[in-house]
Parts: sequence; C-alpha cells; structure tokens
Amino acid sequence: MEVFVSSLISGMEEDRAAVRRAIERLGHRAVMAEDFGARPDSPQVACLRELRRSDAVVLVLGARYGAQQASGLSATHEEYRSAQGEKPVIIFLKDGEQTPELEQADFVAEVSGWEGGLFRESYTDPQQLDALVTRALHRMALSSATTPMNPGALSARAVEVVQQVRERNHYGAVLHLGVAAGPVATILRPAELEGRDLASQLQQALMFGPQPLFDVRLGADVAVVDQAVSIFQGERNAPTAEVQFWSTGDLRVSVPLPRSTGSHMSYVIEEAVAETVASALTFADWVLGHVDPTERLTHVSVAARVVGDSVMGWRTAAEHAASPNSGSWSMMGREVERGQAVQLSPGHMPRAALKMRSRNITEDLVVLLRRRWRDERLGR
Repeated sequence: MEVFVSSLISGMEEDRAAVRRAIERLGHRAVMAEDFGARPDSPQVACLRELRRSDAVVLVLGARYGAQQASGLSATHEEYRSAQGEKPVIIFLKDGEQTPELEQADFVAEVSGWEGGLFRESYTDPQQLDALVTRALHRMALSSATTPMNPGALSARAVEVVQQVRERNHYGAVLHLGVAAGPVATILRPAELEGRDLASQLQQALMFGPQPLFDVRLGADVAVVDQAVSIFQGERNAPTAEVQFWSTGDLRVSVPLPRSTGSHMSYVIEEAVAETVASALTFADWVLGHVDPTERLTHVSVAARVVGDSVMGWRTAAEHAASPNSGSWSMMGREVERGQAVQLSPGHMPRAALKMRSRNITEDLVVLLRRRWRDERLGR
C-alpha cells in the first residue's frame, strides 16, 4: 500500500520522520514530497498527482497553516481537499502550547467536522505519533481485508434494489433511493438483523434523526421480509413510507414527497426532491456507520427514481408559485418512462462520499431525475 504523507515540511521534520517509520514498519511505502527529486512539474502538480495515485493519506496538522497558494489555500489544505471523499484520510492533530494561526484554526475546524475518514486523533510528540500511525494503518488494513469488489455488479445491484419495489397507488409522488454496498459481505447475522436493538435504532433515526424521513405522528412498525428488516408506516402490504435494510448493507428508502400546495393539481417540486434525497443519503451514511464501523464495506453505489400517480409534472418552487393552476400534459401517460431509475457515472464511489460529497451527489441525482420527468425539448 502507498501512503501519502500530507503536512507542512518546515518545522515538522521529526513528525514526518515518525510517520515514515510507522508506514515502512508495516511494509507499506511512504509517499513524501522530500523524496520526489527533480521533476518537470510544479510542486503542486507533483504532490497532487502522487496523492491521487496513493491508496491512503496521513494528514498531520500543527499550529501553522503554511503559505497560501493561488487558490487561497495552503498546499496541505489543497491536498486534503483533493483527497476528500476519494480515499481514506487518517488525521492527526498536534497538541502544543502554540495557538493555531487563524487560517489553521479554520482548517482544523473543517477537518474536525469530517467523519468520513477512518481515524482522527491528537498527539503530543513524534514518539506518540509513530505509535498512533502504526495502529491506525494496521486497523485500516484489517478493515479492507475483504473480498474483491466488482464495480459493475455493485452499480447493477443499486438499480435492482431501487427498481424492485412493490408499487402502490399514491395520490402524489414517491422517492425511491437505493444504496448498494460492497465488496459483497454479510455484515449482520440473521439474529442481529432481527434484533430489537437494530429495529429500535432505525426507528429512532428515521423519526428523530438530524434529517428525519418519517412522519413522527404516524409511528413506525417493523417486519423482516426477504432477508431484510423493514421499517414502515401505514399498512404492511401498502406502506406509505418504508425503509428496507439487508444483511449485506444494501438499503432502500421509499418515502412520499411533500405535496405541492396552492393548486388542485399535484406536481413534483424540485426543492422537495433535493431535500428528501439529501436526508436519505444522510440516513444511509448513518446506517452503514452504525452496522459496519470498521468499514468492511468500502464502496457504495446509489440509484434513485421518482414515481407518482395523478402527478402533472416537475416544477421548481418558484415556477409553481408563479402559476399554480396551469401545467403541461406532455409527460402524462409516460409514467413508466419517467419512473425509471437514474444513476451517476461512474456508478460506484468510495463510501466516504455519502458524507463528503453528499451535496454534489444530491445535486446531480436531482438533475437526472428532472430530465426523466420534464420534456426538456419544450422547456417545461
């Protein structure tokens, strides 16, 4: 494994040497700027290229921020942004008597707000850093020791998860969002899947989490069907909202979209779709972190679709407010076409992207869903 070491160089020579020792002690290769030698590239290009080629990044932050580049960020900050959501970042914060520079305090706050990396710890001296890096890399290697991943199969499974849902009649639109996780592994035993603790925690997150997906007034019931635990609202055979979670880490969220108001006709409102997709991604990230904290599942694929009966079409909130009682019939009768699943390209991504790139994933899925629902040739 190749591990890129990201930090200031000046003033942190002993810290970087400690990281190198830990990496090489485990038989990995330390990728460090001081080893690059003469190259026909700028230091920025050379470092970012080597970072992207590496398997993981060790980020070490002290009190100093470093010189700002043309982007307005330090070189270390640029490296972090480049690695963000693309590969594991193991983060170490140096404790000391020095007060961090203002820019560095902001950088540390940004890093500390990220839970997508595997580890984030503080240290006081190079010896402690050596031990912490050794332990973190060893744990990371163990968490990745699983069967090989098949990206194509993972993407296909996400589409299958979201397409193979029992359709039910709704006066309005429903979002189905599916997440397939890989490499293929059984994360929960049957007894764990049926355990009361898991069901209770899922119910709690769906109704009272940071971005709840269920209506708290309706409560929620639990059933185990087809090797999946189902949390649902309404009737079991015709739920109004449902989340299914399989022992492999795959899951599907099926929730009604908020109804358009001020009109006797029902529309899909783009902002409501975006909000619901973002909440579903947040929930998926939480579930995987809860059942698979050591990250045996390293990658995910996401697919989504919006279906609805008696729904006129797709609008932004501003479009609907401007003309709530008018509409186009161009997509009526094309329910099968507009209800097909959409997926990003490439279909698979690092699992950390569910958190780190949630905004981008949401925006792109909404664009693809809009294309399904609107007749772009008519600009409607």
